[in-house]
Amino acid sequence: MRKQEVRTDREACRAYNADSPAEQVKALVDLLARNGGRLLQAPSKMPDSPLGSQSNDSRIRRHCEALLSRVGNDPELGSLSHRLASLLLVEGLTDLQLREHDFTQVEATRGVWHSARAIPLDRLFLPLSRVSIPPRVSVTIGVAGIGKTTLVRHFVRCWARGQVGKNFSLVLPLTFRDLNTYEKLSADKLIHSVFPNAGEGNLEVTTPDRVLLVLDGLDECKTPLEFSNTMACTDPKKEIQVDHLITNIIRGNLFPEISVWITSRPSAAGQVPGGLVDRMTEIRGLTEEEIKACLEQIFPEDQTLLGQVLTQMKANKALYLMCTVPAFCRLVGLALGHLYHSKLAVQDTELPLPQTLCELYSWYFRMALGGEGQDKGKVSPRIEQMAQGARKMVGTLGRLAFHGLVKKKYVFYEQDMKAFGVDLALLQSALCSCLLQREETLASSAAYRFTHLSLQEFVAAMYYYSASKRAIFDLFTESGMSWPRLGFLTHFRCAAQRATQAQDGRLDVFLRFLSGLLSPRVNTLLAGSLLAQGEHQNYRAQAAEVLQGLLRPDTAVCARAINVLYCLHELQHTELARSVEEAMQRGTLAGLTSPSHRTALAYLLQLSDICSREANLSLCLSQSVLQSLLPQLLYCQSLRLDNNQFQDPVMELLGSVLSGKDCRIQNISLTENQIGNKGAKALARSLLVNRSLTTLDLRSNTIGPQGAKALADALKINRTLTSLSLQSNVIRDDGVMCMAEALLSNQTLSILQLQKNLIGPKGAQQMADALKQNKSLKELMFSSNTIGDGGAMALAEALKVNQSLENLDLQSNAISNTGVAVLMRALRVNQTLSSLNLRENSISPEGARALAQALCMNNTLKHLDLTANLLHDQGAQAIAVAVGENRSLTHLHLQWNFIQAGAARALGQALQLNRTLTTLDLQENAIGDDGASAVAGALKVNATLTALYLQVASIGTQGAQALGEALAVNRTLEILDLRGNDIGVAGAKALANALKLNSSLRRLNLQENSLGMDGAIYIAAALSENRGLRHINLQGNPIGESGARMISEATKTCVVEM
Repeated sequence: MRKQEVRTDREACRAYNADSPAEQVKALVDLLARNGGRLLQAPSKMPDSPLGSQSNDSRIRRHCEALLSRVGNDPELGSLSHRLASLLLVEGLTDLQLREHDFTQVEATRGVWHSARAIPLDRLFLPLSRVSIPPRVSVTIGVAGIGKTTLVRHFVRCWARGQVGKNFSLVLPLTFRDLNTYEKLSADKLIHSVFPNAGEGNLEVTTPDRVLLVLDGLDECKTPLEFSNTMACTDPKKEIQVDHLITNIIRGNLFPEISVWITSRPSAAGQVPGGLVDRMTEIRGLTEEEIKACLEQIFPEDQTLLGQVLTQMKANKALYLMCTVPAFCRLVGLALGHLYHSKLAVQDTELPLPQTLCELYSWYFRMALGGEGQDKGKVSPRIEQMAQGARKMVGTLGRLAFHGLVKKKYVFYEQDMKAFGVDLALLQSALCSCLLQREETLASSAAYRFTHLSLQEFVAAMYYYSASKRAIFDLFTESGMSWPRLGFLTHFRCAAQRATQAQDGRLDVFLRFLSGLLSPRVNTLLAGSLLAQGEHQNYRAQAAEVLQGLLRPDTAVCARAINVLYCLHELQHTELARSVEEAMQRGTLAGLTSPSHRTALAYLLQLSDICSREANLSLCLSQSVLQSLLPQLLYCQSLRLDNNQFQDPVMELLGSVLSGKDCRIQNISLTENQIGNKGAKALARSLLVNRSLTTLDLRSNTIGPQGAKALADALKINRTLTSLSLQSNVIRDDGVMCMAEALLSNQTLSILQLQKNLIGPKGAQQMADALKQNKSLKELMFSSNTIGDGGAMALAEALKVNQSLENLDLQSNAISNTGVAVLMRALRVNQTLSSLNLRENSISPEGARALAQALCMNNTLKHLDLTANLLHDQGAQAIAVAVGENRSLTHLHLQWNFIQAGAARALGQALQLNRTLTTLDLQENAIGDDGASAVAGALKVNATLTALYLQVASIGTQGAQALGEALAVNRTLEILDLRGNDIGVAGAKALANALKLNSSLRRLNLQENSLGMDGAIYIAAALSENRGLRHINLQGNPIGESGARMISEATKTCVVEM
């Protein structure tokens, strides 16, 4: 190491003493080649230094000034600069990014950029942890128009001002638009092209920090990088092909210690082998707030227009998804702004709003043309002359765009323009300024590119649309030699086939535009300027047949097939998609199994509002249909596949989906299928690598202990799943033991549902042992098993130390007073449990007393369910006393407990003292009129109870009258359920009178209460005055047709069931 430092000092002196600028550049390059970033800083002991380090500092300062003059201030960034303040860390490219068009990537993922971690821009090139090293090669990806060049300029601007990248002594930004101007280049010329100050006298070198070489826009490189066929080069002075030079720099053969930052569209980024990339990041799209901010930059002083444009954007889901891309958002904003200006100018409120991509771009072209001659069919010689000039310009630019699209060329130079007959003098016109961007390269030549990739595709489609009228050979064949092809339809079929066969999807949007140009509305918009009136209209139906003929029955539904549905939408041929969407709404999808229907379903999975919340494919899928849809299921956030009779082989298919790097599924429900151990194992294998799934519902299948073990083993590794339901399977004690073992290490699962699984005391003991250590589980559902008192005691011991469990369900588990007593002792010290379900056990008054003692001491329990036990009056009275003292309970369920009037009176007294209870359920208890009157008396003073359930409680007229008196003064009760009592006409009258005064009650159930016609009259009169009630149930009462009609006519705001 010391020898290296001595040699570096010697080399530094030699570089400093070099006479000519060329020698100084060579000395710099030599040092870069050997030492990477060790450059441009004077050693303090350098002999004969006339200026010291100040000379070097001045060169760096001039370099910074030069960079600032090049990048300037980006007016488009503005308030959106915070979006680029951090990037998303990704773990490599997905199949979607490698193989599909940028539009497809945004559509498939619904404009949601998924990443578990973000990294600030100022830490982009720093180690992620104390034990890691800085990345040498970093790649930042983003779809076309997302802001990659804007990000680079923002970084360079901030670095030149000393705001970011302070560990870099030098930043050398290059674009592939610059590099495309060279055929061959050496490393020293590369450095000199971007850092000309290195050629000045008195060059000094010292120990620097690091050097960053920025290579912006790999997707614009004219020659693809081929790492497998490129010869190694370590000589920085040797001139080699530019793509070979870049390949050697990335490999580290040249400048091994320099940091390299590459930006690219995702598909082109795949050229760089993953093993050479140390860090990959992605630029996220715009949020809803940022879309609005982007429009505010376009319409800074017209809030009305901004609101109209934003409303229209949101109305078209497909367009709004794409507006997460800033360049597209600006294009849409300009087009819609022009549309609304046009509507205002001609006072035409019937002017149709764009529903398709092609219609939107047609409006953009109308804006580019200035709108002259577009309104009311006005024509003049001058306007006709302008239209002819526009058609000619679009024709030449379209030919350029089309051939560029075929050859994957997106940047054009003056020689390209001349080769395709583009008049350079006309490139300054308003039309061209809306289509093309001109940039100066470092070689002092001009580079041109379309404002957005989609504009190149639209112009290319217009050229193909027009050229196909007269072309007799295949327009895709560069030489012009092919079998004769005559007629527009023949050329349309050729384009459709080419687009379908393109593996990278680069012709997908081109085909959408080509289809859209056949739309009557687009023809109307562009007639007289870029299209002839009625041109090709007769081919619309035939074009739709051509497109539908591309949907093959023997293949999975791929992105190319879905693009056909987008093309049909552009063509305004939407019958197929509409029929499938209607079937989804009716639940009749099972009958639609043809290839075209499958494709339409996949299309709707991306686009439909129904599927955006949850894709419900229950009761409608066979294995073959599911298999054809697998590629598209990846991007559904919530997926329901219940009741499809899926067996284990289907789980192998779903496992492959969940294992995919592209997978975005967060919730999946597979209830009531026929999944066994093999299927569970297949799903478990996918959980080992899946990083998106949070909820897995496997209720009502046939999963046994082996399947449970596989899932448990996956939980030991998986760190995203938060909810797992194995309800109604057969995992038994052995399966629970495996789950418990997993909970010892898993710290993300918060909900575990194990109801109806033949679990006994042994399984409960294992789970209890795990709960003593687990700190993440919040909900454990153990109902309908047979854990008994032994299992309850084990769980009680766990509750004494567990500090995370909030919900424990022990319904129907043969727990007696003994088990309850131990559970209640635990409840006295537990500070986290908020819900306890003890329904359908064997709790008698003795157990109720233990419960009461715990309630007096516990201050966290909010929900207590004691339904269907054996409390009787004695036990309920003990609980009532505790309710009077308790300060946390909000829900108390005591139905089916043999409670009578005595306990109801005790509960009434408790309600007068309690200030937290909101729900009291006493249904199926014979409390009678006395009990109802006691509870009613409490309602006169209680101000917290909102729901009271008194179904089948032996309540007659007297009890109803008492409740009516209470409702007249109560201002908090919202739900009162009196179903199955016998309040009669007098009781109905009392309640009706109360309704005229009460304003809080929202739901009233008087079902099966012998109201009769007279009772209906009283209720109708009350409903005509009451404005608070939203729902009333009068079913099972002999009120007759006249009574029903009176009640229906009495209210317009309340839903009445009769």
